[in-house]
Amino acid sequence: MSDLLRIIGNGADVPDQPIPEGLGDKDLVAIYRWLVLLRAYDERSVALQRQGRIGTYALYWGEEATQAGTLYALEETDWIFPSYRQNSIGILRGVPPSVILAWWRGYGGDVGFYDTRHFRTGPICVPIGTHLPHAVGTSWAAKLRGERTASLAWFGDGATSEGDFHEAMNFASVFKTATIFFCTNNQWAISTPVSRQMATKTVAEKALAYAMPAVRVDGFDPIACWKATKDAADRGREGGGPTLIEAFCYRIGAHGTADDPRLYRDEAETEPWKAWEPLSRMASFLDRLGVLDESGAEKIKAEAKQTIAEAVTEMEAIETPGLEVIFDNVYAKDRPWMFIEGLEELRSVGQRELVKPLNAGAPADDTEIPEEGV
Repeated sequence: MSDLLRIIGNGADVPDQPIPEGLGDKDLVAIYRWLVLLRAYDERSVALQRQGRIGTYALYWGEEATQAGTLYALEETDWIFPSYRQNSIGILRGVPPSVILAWWRGYGGDVGFYDTRHFRTGPICVPIGTHLPHAVGTSWAAKLRGERTASLAWFGDGATSEGDFHEAMNFASVFKTATIFFCTNNQWAISTPVSRQMATKTVAEKALAYAMPAVRVDGFDPIACWKATKDAADRGREGGGPTLIEAFCYRIGAHGTADDPRLYRDEAETEPWKAWEPLSRMASFLDRLGVLDESGAEKIKAEAKQTIAEAVTEMEAIETPGLEVIFDNVYAKDRPWMFIEGLEELRSVGQRELVKPLNAGAPADDTEIPEEGV
């Protein structure tokens, strides 16, 4: 990983680099707090899925740096477009964690979705790569209005094989939109290794076809992610066009709770990567700087766990939405006649009694995290 932009070393043979201009001690602690909150949400969600309290879940254990550091570099007016892997990124912009949990439980409407315009956060995108043109369109619209708004879309290495990726890259380059293409290259697209995904050695070099600058960063380093994103956003605002960022890391955990990576890869290869995971690495870095000691870090972890525990309680207090939630919010207002007929037909069909989730009503913080979660 010697060719990657890296700020945080390992406290041994890999030295720390100077902190980028624009980041103070308070910023560093704030980024760490975001990392911890994302981790607490992720681990809790895995436990909830194992208990049957939410549906199949896409975990991101170890990839928090690509989210927290990246988002911290943007302005509140910038738009972000997450994939399913960044499913909880909205909570860093004020979306209640209970809303995202309700989304994973299968709820929709006002209780399981958020106002994308208010939070400047696009919908959680499960289809691969389809949100990239949305990010380009948003930044292009801002440019036409004379605004300095940038947009950023996260996606994985697998999405680079989709037509949407290339179309979005081409459009953004031609019209010089302030779009940041942030690829979290964790080297696995479910069971497909990156070596079978592309002939190029890196994702970054794909930018050459679109006359677009690109940078490779250590995807386990939140400060490196911040630096690359900040530079890309500043450049885009000044009319310099889009940037491709490749955050090189490794998918330490499973693709999702329905996946068993032992079926297609040697998990012994995963072990060395765990030493680079961002939370402990960032905590050690802050301790070396004298910015945050172990007791301070533990306090932040306790606060994050409490926040997510309260969110679980809030989620389980939500009344199950009615069938109309399937048809609401598809159009800006009202329902077309075929939706009205569809809802009436659905209501006429006998419904099974709702299955009560396992451990429903149990304390929100009662579970240990299954080993599969990491």
